Amino acid sequence: MIFHRAALREFVSTAAALFVGLSFIMVTVVLIRFLSQAAGGQVPADAVLALIGFTSLNWMPISLSLSVFVAILLTLARNWRESEMVVWFASGQPLTAWIAPVLRFAIPIVAVIGALSLYVSPWAQMKAAEYRKDLEAREEVSRVTPGVFREIASAQRVFYVESIAGDEGRVRNVFVVTAREGKHNVTVAASGRIELAKNGDRFMVLENGRRYEGEPGRQDFRVMNFASYALRIEPKEVERVALSTKTATSTQLLTLPTQQNLGELLRRVSLPVSALILALLAIPLSYVNPRGGRAYSLVFAILLFTVYINLIGIGQAWVGQGRAGFAAAMASIHLPMLALFCVLMWRRTNPNRNWLGWLRRRGSA
Repeated sequence: MIFHRAALREFVSTAAALFVGLSFIMVTVVLIRFLSQAAGGQVPADAVLALIGFTSLNWMPISLSLSVFVAILLTLARNWRESEMVVWFASGQPLTAWIAPVLRFAIPIVAVIGALSLYVSPWAQMKAAEYRKDLEAREEVSRVTPGVFREIASAQRVFYVESIAGDEGRVRNVFVVTAREGKHNVTVAASGRIELAKNGDRFMVLENGRRYEGEPGRQDFRVMNFASYALRIEPKEVERVALSTKTATSTQLLTLPTQQNLGELLRRVSLPVSALILALLAIPLSYVNPRGGRAYSLVFAILLFTVYINLIGIGQAWVGQGRAGFAAAMASIHLPMLALFCVLMWRRTNPNRNWLGWLRRRGSA
């Protein structure tokens, strides 16, 4: 039908615009967080883009779900406002006839959400954890941030550099404190550079500096001036990433069905299921009274989406704590939303029937 084809085109264009906008907001928020960590020396600046990519893959199922839900809602709400629904009903088509085009649009995206939630998101979590471990194993000097004291090498050394100049990573005004066997050695230098020995060891060569060994006032206290002094940079061993519920694959969660694993599996399965139910709920929620406010339905829909996502989190916590079984939690989350869809559809397809009065009559009978 012409209505269906036009609706599908509008669904796709609106959802694409919403997804781009939501992705931009999400990437901006994540970028600000990682840039603040990079400024504090917690994350190297060249690792920000990779971490943003892994984080975006983790949040993409929720962004897609919200985009589909709001796209259907806005499209059908426009049909109500511009009286296109009047033409739809006048042609003999009920409101339930919108279920087919909505499902035709939503099911492929729900399949993508399911793949992201069940497979891609755990992979991204694992890769992000492995990448962070690799960053922790980087050589000490490469993790030093200008103007920030950095404690590294298992709390045995503190670096401070005033600035980094040139493409070769030369540092200026270096301050190093080394603690070994209860003694603190202080080294200051005007500049420094990184050198690679023939055996593959890396050294930070300090130039034109002074080294203080021991405690002032004691006989073993020494002050040494040097033109060049090399500090060996000891690489940290890369630890294997510990397997957790967030990084485990869905197959591993099924193989080892502990309470925590079942809770995580419930969250992954619930995301595509909730996306499909929300797409159906958008049909009755899109009703707009031309004489009333236009934003009421959208506000209520966003509130419903927030409640639904929070219910999934609550269900995950209950299953993880052993307060509910997997099947019971799934039913308690999704069946009320399906019931709400049926009630709202019945209400919209029977606008002249007083269902409260019908319930009273049934009760008195």
